[in-house]
Amino acid sequence: MIRDRVDSGRKGKLVLITGMTPTSHGEGKTVTTIATAMALRRAGHTAVAVLRQPSLGPVFGVKGGATGGGKATVEPADQINLGFTGDLHAAAAAHNLLSALVNNHLYFGNELGLDPARIRWPWTVDMEDRALRQVVAKSGGVRRTVERDGRFVITAASEVTAVLGLARDYPDLKDRLGRIIVGVNGSGVPVRARDLHAEGAMAALLRDALEPNLVQCADGTPAIVHGGPFGNIAHGTASRLAIEFGLASAEYCVVEAGFATDLGAEKFVDIVCRQAGLAVDAGMLVTTVRGLRRQGGVEEALLSTPDPAAVGRGLENLRAHLANLRALGVSPVVVLNRFPDDSDAEVALVAALAAGEKAGFAQSTAFSDGASGASDVADRAVEAARSGGRSAPLYPSDCRVPEALDTLVRTLYGGAGADWSDEARRQLDDLVRAGEGTVPICVAKTALSLSDDPKKLGRPTGFRVSVRRVDRSSGAGFTVVFLGEIETMPGLPKRPRAEQMDVLPDGRIVGVG
Repeated sequence: MIRDRVDSGRKGKLVLITGMTPTSHGEGKTVTTIATAMALRRAGHTAVAVLRQPSLGPVFGVKGGATGGGKATVEPADQINLGFTGDLHAAAAAHNLLSALVNNHLYFGNELGLDPARIRWPWTVDMEDRALRQVVAKSGGVRRTVERDGRFVITAASEVTAVLGLARDYPDLKDRLGRIIVGVNGSGVPVRARDLHAEGAMAALLRDALEPNLVQCADGTPAIVHGGPFGNIAHGTASRLAIEFGLASAEYCVVEAGFATDLGAEKFVDIVCRQAGLAVDAGMLVTTVRGLRRQGGVEEALLSTPDPAAVGRGLENLRAHLANLRALGVSPVVVLNRFPDDSDAEVALVAALAAGEKAGFAQSTAFSDGASGASDVADRAVEAARSGGRSAPLYPSDCRVPEALDTLVRTLYGGAGADWSDEARRQLDDLVRAGEGTVPICVAKTALSLSDDPKKLGRPTGFRVSVRRVDRSSGAGFTVVFLGEIETMPGLPKRPRAEQMDVLPDGRIVGVG
């Protein structure tokens, strides 16, 4: 039924919410996404907000809940933050079912000839636990013992989560699951989930999880919460079905992409739009004075102190992200998510940069004021969406992986090129020989810098990125390129948010948001 609605031919405008390079706590893209949809509806348009589902890892780690805040939330917030309809749990179950089938196949004789040393399929859990980055798996008994190295990834980095977010319908879901590569045999030929007859059972576990979840914003504006890949180690946006359904149901579909333009926006255009045949009509570039102070060199502990000089330095980062949106063909609007400690002088600097760059500009006080605090944001979104700009992939579909990466490094990151480790080159060569080393690419890198080094603030230039390894998500349809020190299993901070959460005697949950 959802597919019928999607294929009805009706298409709204796609408004993408992205941002500047964030601080570790984020700059308010989720609040802006929710508030923009609310304000569009308040102005008389039909609108829907489309968001990813929160991963339990960040909820219990640094960032806490991911349902907005203040007067710009999606509800029921606590349920959405703490598992909701169980979509990510279903993804974890399907993922770990395949892991179990791999181990079972090895135990009962390994008919497919899987090379135990080159099994690439991990286990998954939707928690942050650095102790699970490397594990030794051992299955033994009277018959035989099989021991091999393994690892866990967080569920938001699982290929199953990516597949769930990109599948068009049930047949496509099953086909993508079947294409997943679990390892290679002794001759280097890929062994896939379908070779283990796993795709049917995996799809059964994901049947209900494929359906988007309809919720509402704080004022009753419709919202869809579905899909959960991270933006720094996966493609970082809500599901294709949720976006297509939003476009078929409203004049304006407001979608959040993970992290900044160099990650979420790029992947949205080069992966999601390419696969789904979509295009972005307007790009809302969320910034904060706090984030600009950070990019201007202020330590995170001092980000609440006004510092116009630091903001002036940090504007180079914002300028780079504006250029990135334009490189992707997106009409940009700078959205200043305003905080009480922002000085008028600092705000004036941001407004002047937007004017100088001939970009739209709006201030948002949606956290404290809800839809009314985002009325200017909604007006600028409508103007940008009606300007006629349409996004386009940054590199062609027949591009080679190294060439695609070089394009991203030089065009979006501001770097001079990429240095490939011997291991990464061998991995890519193996994929090319197997017919799998193709674009699009999904770059896994730090979100805290335009480069692959989180310590490089502002708008670094002339640097070279380091390609550490290459992997293939055949079911999702992209090649993952890992830059610098990036982990697919994050770790908790010294004082995780989980320590602040509790259930009161009346059953209310506190400390999540």
